Amino acid sequence: MARRTTGRSGSNAWQWSRTAETRRVLLQTAREVFGEKGFAEASVADVVERAGSSVGSLYHHFGGKTELFLALWEDHQATQEQNAMSAVSKARNGGETDPLTLFILGAQAFLEGSWQRRDLVRLFMDGDGPPGFELMRRTRGREWVRQNAVLLGAGTDPVDRVTVAVLTTVIGEAGREIATCSTKREANKIAEAAIRLIRRLDPLRDDM
Repeated sequence: MARRTTGRSGSNAWQWSRTAETRRVLLQTAREVFGEKGFAEASVADVVERAGSSVGSLYHHFGGKTELFLALWEDHQATQEQNAMSAVSKARNGGETDPLTLFILGAQAFLEGSWQRRDLVRLFMDGDGPPGFELMRRTRGREWVRQNAVLLGAGTDPVDRVTVAVLTTVIGEAGREIATCSTKREANKIAEAAIRLIRRLDPLRDDM
């Protein structure tokens, strides 16, 4: 945590640092509590007690248990997306232009994140979430398909659309399987199998 400094700007910076740290601690603690108890069984009291915080602080930062769960989900989604985009951007900056290669690099980054944050993947895939969460997941899933279609340069042909949807599903299901693995070796095998399948389903091949 930053030290308190003098002056208005210094005070604001200290306050922002303190606020960000409080939010980070609450999110990390919520990750642990939801992972252990699930959304339905976990309570605000469980989170604030373990975090050494207060109910008022949690409601100030997040609004309640539902909002805390959704903030945790949004943070996880943003991290996954950023890692995938960074992998694609790095390859592009290195001169890579093949759409399928870029797609695979993004998929590999996503699957690696599924292993590193496997507790969150398991939490969000077990169906124990607040009302409306499933709709949010489906909406995000459709947006993911759209983004992948752009990355692959797929057309509007129905075959192209369904192929991109299948490829996206392959990545998502592989990520869920990876989250249940007990070793990194098992996780790597699933990731490798998913990439082989993606290559076979390449929507840009002339014989598709």
